[in-house]
Amino acid sequence: MKNLIGAALALSLACGGHASESPPPPSHDKVTPTGSASGSATGSATTPTMAPAGSAAGYSSSTLALPGGGSAGIGMDYLLFDPHTQSVWVPAGNSGAVDVIDAKTNHVDSIAGFATKEMDRNGKKRVVGPSSAALGDGVVYVGNRGDSSVCAIDEAKHAKGACATLDSMPDGILVVPQTNEVWVTTPRDKSIRILDGKTLAQKAKLTFDGDPEGFAVDSTRDRFYTNLEDKDATLAIDVKSRKTVATWKPDCGEDGPHGLRLDAASGFLFIACSTKVETMDVAHDGALVGSADTGDGVDDLDFAAATHRLYVGAAKAATLSVIDVDAKGQLRVAAVVPTRAGARNGVVDATGKVFLSHSKGSELVVVTPPATP
Repeated sequence: MKNLIGAALALSLACGGHASESPPPPSHDKVTPTGSASGSATGSATTPTMAPAGSAAGYSSSTLALPGGGSAGIGMDYLLFDPHTQSVWVPAGNSGAVDVIDAKTNHVDSIAGFATKEMDRNGKKRVVGPSSAALGDGVVYVGNRGDSSVCAIDEAKHAKGACATLDSMPDGILVVPQTNEVWVTTPRDKSIRILDGKTLAQKAKLTFDGDPEGFAVDSTRDRFYTNLEDKDATLAIDVKSRKTVATWKPDCGEDGPHGLRLDAASGFLFIACSTKVETMDVAHDGALVGSADTGDGVDDLDFAAATHRLYVGAAKAATLSVIDVDAKGQLRVAAVVPTRAGARNGVVDATGKVFLSHSKGSELVVVTPPATP
């Protein structure tokens, strides 16, 4: 697999990319939004310009500036692609907004008014705010570290609805359609909170002996999957009994497992480790059946079921790995595209275009696939 990555990196170098493990970002002019339009009552709208970034194996990349960025950048974590509206939801942290981007036009509608707060992390001050989003039935649920809230936002109108405040800071968030519940990982107290999908009232609190990280729901098997990042473990939880029914070892190492995606039809659970991605067969007792190196700095990943492809951004390596999944769950790197140092947590749209958060640059890195012959 390392030979495949080496070949892909050699190709990217030939196309203007970087071959080093942690390449400096290519120099380019700062991108700022141009023009404006009257937005919704909750915020403002802009249509940013795009700046070129790099290319490899027919893929091209550019950057999309977000509003509200300053010298500290815009802190971003989880992104969401909404296939109903063909839009990317960007909880924009310290800006106190959630930016909704039309994937076709790059038009940005900024939903303002989310709480922020300053906190200390590893001796450094930073401002936190909205950081995660999950798609429900006509709504998008947004988790906010600024006030430990979860709010429902109208998917089309972008108007804020019901909110609930937790007694622990939310991290990941996902809708479980079988039970019409919102499951929220709260790793600071080693728990998952289960909220009613309509009222957002807390229905249950599940506690663990480690820090839950990552999430995937399996409607075929009525399972919710999460990792215990500090235990290098992956859990399968029955969504109706709320009991942990299996504990598996993904072998991610000291950093532990991070993000999760599921191909429910095949029973393949894809696990993001810091420097690789793995395939776990949940239909066969969590057997590891595939692995591919990605470069360092992986947190979350995305999967396109229609094409059986994974998209994995590595923040330290400054690359996006495009990885094919075969019928046995084995992984093959199809392309490695140069991005930006710090670009991570990409989501893919219906055309294969990938949007990655780049907090330092107050922007998204947008990777576009080669045109179909």
